[in-house]
Amino acid sequence: MTTATPDRRGDLFDPDCPTRRLLDRVGSKWTSMAVKVLAEAAPGEVRFAELRRRMPGVSQKMLSVTLRGLVRDGLAARRVEPTVPPAVHYRLTALGLSLEEPLAALRAWAEAHMAEVERNNRRADAAPGGGGGA
Repeated sequence: MTTATPDRRGDLFDPDCPTRRLLDRVGSKWTSMAVKVLAEAAPGEVRFAELRRRMPGVSQKMLSVTLRGLVRDGLAARRVEPTVPPAVHYRLTALGLSLEEPLAALRAWAEAHMAEVERNNRRADAAPGGGGGA
């Protein structure tokens, strides 16, 4: 089994490699949006409620799950003010800031090619057999 260790890179093609799980997490739309909002505020912090306002469509639960994952992975830091109710703030760590550049490139690619992909989807859906897989 090939798994990542602190001194070795992972192997994306190994089904047991944690690289796959990491890519699933950082490749989600909510992670990309949260990292973008937090990067725009860097080095400052953003409160949970503000993150939710700036990420249309995200539920409170999904935002909580996303932020919990970012904190667990060391990509974001969480600070709680002991007020009633508690004020929860998030900021990107240095590791999280290093993720913004590749995510920004992916977002830019998606925005630049969205219309072409949509056309291809419509064409495939209209084709006999519905443009299915293999």
